[in-house]
Amino acid sequence: MQHTCSLCGTDYEFVWEEGTPLPKNFPFCSARCKALDLGKWLNEEYVISTPVPVPITSETEYEILTQLGTNLDDATE
Repeated sequence: MQHTCSLCGTDYEFVWEEGTPLPKNFPFCSARCKALDLGKWLNEEYVISTPVPVPITSETEYEILTQLGTNLDDATE
């Protein structure tokens, strides 16, 4: 089966049988592409753009965050 590397776009032969582990570099064509992708995450070139709301668990936390000027629109009590 043909597969395209998620990083460099190279088409390569993807050999896998059900019940066996995926190839160690999947979904990349090589260990180099896999390492480059990890480096991009570590250098914060990739980000998850959706903010994750942080639940406020106590009234004290709410008061401190309010005093600090934190936007509490997405926070839950």
